[in-house]
Amino acid sequence: MSLDPEIAGRLKRDANGLFAAIAQEHGTGDVLMVAWMDDEALARTLQTRQATYYSRSRGEYWVKGATSGHTQYVHSVRLDCDGDAVLLEVDQVGGACHTGDHSCFDADLLLGP
Repeated sequence: MSLDPEIAGRLKRDANGLFAAIAQEHGTGDVLMVAWMDDEALARTLQTRQATYYSRSRGEYWVKGATSGHTQYVHSVRLDCDGDAVLLEVDQVGGACHTGDHSCFDADLLLGP
């Protein structure tokens, strides 16, 4: 699978060829998680509508929910103004966080209203 060259040309990647991917819940706008993608992960996501990320620690691709069942159906993907991050609007089934929490940002509030 390859990424459309027009999209690839707009991306800014780090030294490892990666860029940030933010998953946001469709409907609520809640930020669920931040992960990493490369061109292949983005191409897979765009083609299948299943959120596919690149694991820096394992050095491999992973489809969100493939083992846990906590899937992300992708409604839309947006590129930020600098081209170094994408925003995925998803339907989240189960917890988005590896801890089981709905969001990776549920646990530690550093500054409140």
